[in-house]
Amino acid sequence: MRIATFGSHEDLPEVKSRHRDSRDYPHGIAFMDGQYLPMSEAKVSVLDWGFLHSDATYDTVHVWEGRFFRLNLHLDRFFRGMERLRMKLPHSREEIEGILANCVALSGHKSAYVEMICTRGGSPTFSRDPREAENRFIAFAVPYGSVANSDQLKRGLHVAVSETVRIPPNSVDPTIKNYHWLDLINGLFDAYDFGAETALIMDTSGNIAEGPGFNVFTVKGGQLKTPAFGVLPGITRQTVFDLCKESGLTAAAADLTRDELLQADEVFITSTAGGIMPVTRIDHTVIGNGDVGSVTSQLTNLYWQKHSDPAWSTAVNYR
Repeated sequence: MRIATFGSHEDLPEVKSRHRDSRDYPHGIAFMDGQYLPMSEAKVSVLDWGFLHSDATYDTVHVWEGRFFRLNLHLDRFFRGMERLRMKLPHSREEIEGILANCVALSGHKSAYVEMICTRGGSPTFSRDPREAENRFIAFAVPYGSVANSDQLKRGLHVAVSETVRIPPNSVDPTIKNYHWLDLINGLFDAYDFGAETALIMDTSGNIAEGPGFNVFTVKGGQLKTPAFGVLPGITRQTVFDLCKESGLTAAAADLTRDELLQADEVFITSTAGGIMPVTRIDHTVIGNGDVGSVTSQLTNLYWQKHSDPAWSTAVNYR
């Protein structure tokens, strides 16, 4: 069933109360072509350049206990990406914020993974000229998911470092969130072959870059470090820097060697899908004493506390 609504959450139709129970849409809600519809009905044309050429940008924000976390930062990055890729949408920032809120409210999910996407679209004349393509906006809200499951969060993840090299930033700008993931997927397969649970891959200089959908931090002597080159500056990564300032901790973005990673006192990864997640084993090396570290635990607790802070989060209206 399609729900023909549009605009901000103030414009939700009378059906909103009838459909607010997440059991009605257990797999979530999508917005496409001016309509809200079940995820099973959300389709992208095979002629869309987003599908044919990975010509798209996107951003993902999560909702926790009925509140968006750092939504403004995610919207900022989404609009920067569209500007850099010369994409334009008929929706204002305020309208897109309303669409995202509508998706969450209609799904009824109090904890959700919410994505906004702009694809190049397709040309009505099948031209190869990207200037003739009609850019397309898609959004959806699905149940919240994490890179690490509950057991992994308690004991820490086992990560393998793959020799796969991240796409050079002078080829594809990593600060624009994109779907160019073949390097990351190859790294994942390397990690699985090793018996690990996820992967980190290298930058073009042989330093640590990032993993599939996450940044990495080390803690050594109480000081934090995260790779600076060839990585997406994640919103959760930025949140760690902000939390460190509040906590009197020192954090820096700089080259991170494989040896530094293996010799760290603590290691954790950061992602919108999971927050701050501990790593206790890399390749064959146990990190620290093999337990989740004190700095990681401190930052994790602060991170989740901020989710109820109005300065860091935005309430969803589920009327």
